[in-house]
Amino acid sequence: MELTDPLVWGFPCFLALMLGEMAYVHGHDPAPAPAARYAWRDWLASCTLGLGAAAITAALHFASAAVLLYWVYDLCNPATAAGERMNWLGYPALGWAWYTWLLCQLGDDFSYYWRHRFNHTIRFMWAAHLVHHSSTQYNFGTGFRNGWFTVVYKPFYYLWLPAIGFHPAMVLVCLGIESIWLFQLHTTYAPSWGFLERIVNTHRQHQVHHASNLEYLDKNHGGILNIFDRLFGTWQPYDENIPIQFGLVHGPETQHPLRLVAFEYQNIWRDLRGARNWREAWQYVFGEPGWSPDGRTLTVREMRGRERAVKAGGRKRRAGIWLGGQ
Repeated sequence: MELTDPLVWGFPCFLALMLGEMAYVHGHDPAPAPAARYAWRDWLASCTLGLGAAAITAALHFASAAVLLYWVYDLCNPATAAGERMNWLGYPALGWAWYTWLLCQLGDDFSYYWRHRFNHTIRFMWAAHLVHHSSTQYNFGTGFRNGWFTVVYKPFYYLWLPAIGFHPAMVLVCLGIESIWLFQLHTTYAPSWGFLERIVNTHRQHQVHHASNLEYLDKNHGGILNIFDRLFGTWQPYDENIPIQFGLVHGPETQHPLRLVAFEYQNIWRDLRGARNWREAWQYVFGEPGWSPDGRTLTVREMRGRERAVKAGGRKRRAGIWLGGQ
């Protein structure tokens, strides 16, 4: 079956959405939110990074999703003498029924959740992904800002789909649908979706994900659905009483694309040179971002732990004052 990658149509739509939002923000909205505005250096950096990521994806044919997905599919679903493909688990390879599409999209969403979550909790992956979070703006330009080295490991999270019988062409279409959905989430101009917010990853939920507020860090990793965030404990609802700060907690103060791409890799190399043993070296590369042996820098979990300790200490002091006054 001949299928067209949705991103073929997606890229022109991305450009149209960016230009339309830009025209609205700077021409029609009397009081745009600061994060919604298009800062020109920021937007140019986003475009350069997005185009660079697309070019690298095209150049790395040996690591491309298509090559790997088809290789795994052929390996795990060999053709029989009758021309039918049989999966290594003993059943025919999955076909093209509508419910197979739904299951494939769900499997893609599951894979995306874990890839995205690990992007935030494994440092060498965060080094590639933080580029996407490096803007203090939140608009369609930010949606186009992508790291250049995520393409190296991205396909490996989806190889289980052709291994159990989903056709690679179907998987690639589902990947494209996911990418289009994720791009259009990057705007502050979408309203609440009401009851659908319980199931679908919406614009407001993705704003939470892009926030650098401590209560929002490493939350809402989902793609199209938010059910995996709810299942695995990373769900955080949007709170209108919390002013969102977009960007990184500790990031590069630059819009130079090459410096943005290299920023965390340079930090990893610096830390590796100072590592005192293999355990520290391992943690600097594969541990959580912010890990340090002496507490000089903190992970998100450590920052939250300290905040809880401070709040608990404050409650004890207030209780002591109250009891002392009785």
